[in-house]
Amino acid sequence: MTERSPRIAVIGGGQLARMMAPPAIALGVPLRLLAEAEGVSAAQVIPDQQVGDYRDLDTLRAVTEGCSVVTFDHEHVPTEHLRALAADGVVAHPGPEALVHAQDKIVMREAMTRLGAPQPRWAVVASVAEAEAFGLPCVLKTSRGGYDGKGVWFARTPEDAAEALAAAEQAGVRLLAEELVDFRRELSALVARSPSGQAAAYPVVATLQVDGICAEVVAPAPDLDPRLAAEAQKLALRIAGELGVTGILAVELFETADGILINELAMRPHNTGHWTQDGAVTSQFENHLRAALDLPLGSPAPRARWTVMVNILGGDHPDVGRLYDGYPHALARDPRLRVHLYGKDLRPGRKVGHVNTFGDDLEDCLERARHAAAWFRGDLGNHSE
Repeated sequence: MTERSPRIAVIGGGQLARMMAPPAIALGVPLRLLAEAEGVSAAQVIPDQQVGDYRDLDTLRAVTEGCSVVTFDHEHVPTEHLRALAADGVVAHPGPEALVHAQDKIVMREAMTRLGAPQPRWAVVASVAEAEAFGLPCVLKTSRGGYDGKGVWFARTPEDAAEALAAAEQAGVRLLAEELVDFRRELSALVARSPSGQAAAYPVVATLQVDGICAEVVAPAPDLDPRLAAEAQKLALRIAGELGVTGILAVELFETADGILINELAMRPHNTGHWTQDGAVTSQFENHLRAALDLPLGSPAPRARWTVMVNILGGDHPDVGRLYDGYPHALARDPRLRVHLYGKDLRPGRKVGHVNTFGDDLEDCLERARHAAAWFRGDLGNHSE
């Protein structure tokens, strides 16, 4: 009897799937991609691909045929479809019982309450009156579908709450209210967990969010109390175990004067873990693939004292060729710079790549990464008319 190929089906053609390709090649693990359109980011580097709608069950069945396991570039595959695939014998990592906590923010909040995990005060609201009773100002979030600041409102007035409620009703989802947290900074605790229960915790990092988008990550988080760092890692490992997460779990956190509070969960490689590509012994992408195949996990230890990741966001120029004009200066100025471009069309505010720097001097790493990202964006004059 011929053994099944260790082929992994990846749902979603974004940059996260794209960045799974290099470690998959190194491991000798073939990937099959379900892309949402021709030529999207991951489709440029994964030759075994199909184009289709991840919301269509027949399409999911076709792309997973003959694969050992299916994993995800995003968390939006309908839970009922994943359960149907499981009934067909298709193994998903993470599975639907875990993934639903990253798909639905209200389900996540309910689970964190059951676990007694630290989190902001929250409630489900269905009217302006309920939002006012919860307390304005507050943060309002659609329960499903939001990302990078989309589906999130800072509601200071009843009119703001009405706008959020109308958007949630139009999308057919519920609305979550959360208290405004007075936080010092945002942190992220990233862990990997395999189906057999092995787990690995990366250093806790500090993140800078601008307009709801992750702009910078510093690994490890500077001046973080070692006890608080250990608490954050233990919390992430506990959540992964309790929810049965397999693969990468990112726990986004608020650091407050009293400790840490859970902001959101992501069950896939995450922007706050991109530093691991060049700054850790084993990247989050490789450990995600290892976990999907239930292979022993690699070391999450950092390779350098500091690693800084800065995202490259699309500017006002629609020509993607202008982005590549940034290479001569950036690479000549900093031979140790690591650049990761996603092959995506440029739009203002869109993540189109990131840079990583590493070394013993944090200020030097920050300056190098910020300069390079600004140069690629065109903020420093690299694009001539």
